[in-house]
Amino acid sequence: MEIRHATHPSQVSGFGTADLRGHYLVEDLFPAERPRLVYSHQDRTVVGGVAPSSPVRLESPDPLRSAYFCERRELGVVNVGSPAPVTVDGTAYDLAHGDCLYVGRGAEDVVFGPGGAFYLISAPAHATYPTTLSRLADVTGNRLGGAEGSNDRTIYKHIHADGVLSCQLVLGVTVLEPGSMWNTMPCHTHDRRTEVYLYFDLPEDHRVVHLMGRPDETRNLIVSDRQAVISPSWSVHCGFGTASYAFVWAMAGENQAFDDMDHVAIPSLR
Repeated sequence: MEIRHATHPSQVSGFGTADLRGHYLVEDLFPAERPRLVYSHQDRTVVGGVAPSSPVRLESPDPLRSAYFCERRELGVVNVGSPAPVTVDGTAYDLAHGDCLYVGRGAEDVVFGPGGAFYLISAPAHATYPTTLSRLADVTGNRLGGAEGSNDRTIYKHIHADGVLSCQLVLGVTVLEPGSMWNTMPCHTHDRRTEVYLYFDLPEDHRVVHLMGRPDETRNLIVSDRQAVISPSWSVHCGFGTASYAFVWAMAGENQAFDDMDHVAIPSLR
């Protein structure tokens, strides 16, 4: 498990490209043999991924100091690959592309695959909620934006107060229509929670330009398919791609309200 410490916004002014990518971008996220896990001190989230060719068990790394991964944590799993199973304490759940499995605190045995490409996002949990499968096909999407703003997109909420219940995780999938590039504009910050983006369904030879940093001093990350960005609460998060794509957005922190955000007017960006 890789450990990443929290950063103060004033530090970003001195960061070059390598520093920005080292602190906030998670690359090589889907190995086959075992999950790649990154522990961020931003709300103590764990970001991970695995694309198993054979069944792979989720172990508890030493830094968690727990008997099993979900002993004190909850877990969101989104399949960004081909249909494949996730087995939790002996019960198999078949996840299609874009489906989400919420794994509640106390689940002892989590096995991925074979097959699929599973994105993992985890946060500490102080209450137990049942392990629940949310199918993308069954979620009512919220269509936002439009072709005139190049941001015609549909938001699918998986884990939220009116859907799959959790202790603090909030998670969904946003799908952009062909010809649309912008994922969130106007942008915003979340002062009470960290947000993590995983970009997927992006053609191999295309990229997303992810904007982050203080609204008056933005920075950019060039992001490839199936890479994740850790966005601290003080940072804006929005981006545009050279082709249409989808992304998983997941948040953990003090408030689960979807609209708990501080909007930043476009003319205020620098």
